[in-house]
Amino acid sequence: MPRLFCFGLGYSALVFARQLRAEGWDVAGTCRTAEKIGGLRGGRIDAHRFDGTAPLERPDLFTEADAILISAPPNRAGDPVLIHHAGDLAAAAKRVRWVGYLSTTGVYGDHDGAWVDETTPLAPASERSKARAEAEAGWLALGGTHGLPVHIFRLAGIYGPRRNALHSLKTGTARRVFKEGQMFSRIHVDDIAGILAASLKAPAPGTVYNVCDNEPAPPQDVVAYAAELLGVEPPPLVPLEEADLSPMGRSFYAENKKVRNDRLQDALGYSLLYPTYREGLQALLKTLQ
Repeated sequence: MPRLFCFGLGYSALVFARQLRAEGWDVAGTCRTAEKIGGLRGGRIDAHRFDGTAPLERPDLFTEADAILISAPPNRAGDPVLIHHAGDLAAAAKRVRWVGYLSTTGVYGDHDGAWVDETTPLAPASERSKARAEAEAGWLALGGTHGLPVHIFRLAGIYGPRRNALHSLKTGTARRVFKEGQMFSRIHVDDIAGILAASLKAPAPGTVYNVCDNEPAPPQDVVAYAAELLGVEPPPLVPLEEADLSPMGRSFYAENKKVRNDRLQDALGYSLLYPTYREGLQALLKTLQ
């Protein structure tokens, strides 16, 4: 039975893990708290605690895996997996046939609404994005030096069940913050899982993929469309300068770009389940509680 190991069983990684589990894979991985371990093991995922402050007690859990996914974010010290387990990974390079690192399109920085693709030079502005860019470089260097089959996936804004504009409207937390010309790219979590699975079946070590749908869009348009689907009035537009956003929320509006996904469709041959936010929200409407 093939084995997947996930460093960080978060929102996106869990969807991918459960998809492979249903296909007959043995799945193991990490979470940050002991409380989450029981629930994951109840779902037949062999979970272990790893919070980045110390090595995983059993490196064999991932050194004997066929595929490894890293979704754990870097911390102030750097990438926790590389810090504690670069040597273990290098030693396991001949066995592991696929490694995926989940990064962010934030590594491109601000492009004043222009298009970017995987060849665009990185210019991260926030500390979060700078740490991701450094982690990407570390993983690619490890792969290049030791033959570890590393793939980089730069994720746009993630949405899916319980994390979407429909849910925000239903719970009363939706807002329509407006900044002239602002564009965001996004991706449905099921497409993230599908793209990872497609890469797993056709490894291309050293490749970077932008993971986003076909239509970057202003965030207020997405909320308005969700309101239309629900048959409710959308929240009023609030200019960015008047919006009471957290520092993190405001930081997203400091970067404006449109992200191309040609490589994942042309080179990887992946067909998006949800080519735009409209198809994604329509599908989510059917499952909304």
